[in-house]
Amino acid sequence: MLLHLCTWPEVEAYLTQSSGIILPIGSTEQHGPTGLIGTDAICAEVVAKGVGEAANALVGPTINVGMALHHTAFPGSMTLRPSTMIAVIQDYLTPLVRHGFTRFFFVNGHGGNIATLKAAFAEAYTALAHDHIPNAERVRCKTANWFMARSVYTLAKELYGDQEGSHATPSEVALTQYAYPDFIKQATLEPQVAPSGHAIYSPTDFRLRYPDGRMGSNPALATPEHGQQLYEAAVKELTSDYLAFLAAD
Repeated sequence: MLLHLCTWPEVEAYLTQSSGIILPIGSTEQHGPTGLIGTDAICAEVVAKGVGEAANALVGPTINVGMALHHTAFPGSMTLRPSTMIAVIQDYLTPLVRHGFTRFFFVNGHGGNIATLKAAFAEAYTALAHDHIPNAERVRCKTANWFMARSVYTLAKELYGDQEGSHATPSEVALTQYAYPDFIKQATLEPQVAPSGHAIYSPTDFRLRYPDGRMGSNPALATPEHGQQLYEAAVKELTSDYLAFLAAD
């Protein structure tokens, strides 16, 4: 069930059966010469929808722009400041909690969101309690990073070995190829495997150290068939995680 394709009576009926909702969150940022700028949001959305179908769960709208300040030296990249992202998460949660939702399962597609999401949850718990919103004490939030799922990580290593890297990876590019086969991009990658190991500071420094935007990866290895395998692994594992999250105290 997709929230934006439901009517309010349908959501009201859903809440008599479940207080859980899945929220995809990603980023709009460069992913090298062959990776779509929307890769992180696309991956999060596709996996979230799969989990929603498997678990008969409601899936909210995708938060397409995340915390990607370090990518903004590349054209097309967008970002929220951490403080803005924290406010967005809190604003998303508050009305949903008022309606009766208490379990928020964020399917995340961007590593740069992880720290800010953790801070956002902490602030949201405090604000909900401070405002005496009903059921505030029952609210729980969880970040599920699809790319860090054990089965996904294992499969990516089997498929790509040391050429998986950490940004513009063949695994995430493969998932977008599976989701959008008409938008597969080709380019000559030089070097074939991107450099890695440098710390990330300013956007200018990032582009200087990683000139084409990749980090230790070779996305030329990606195929739509790999993407389907990764999708199925992610959906299976995250569905199990979501159901366990609903059942936990």
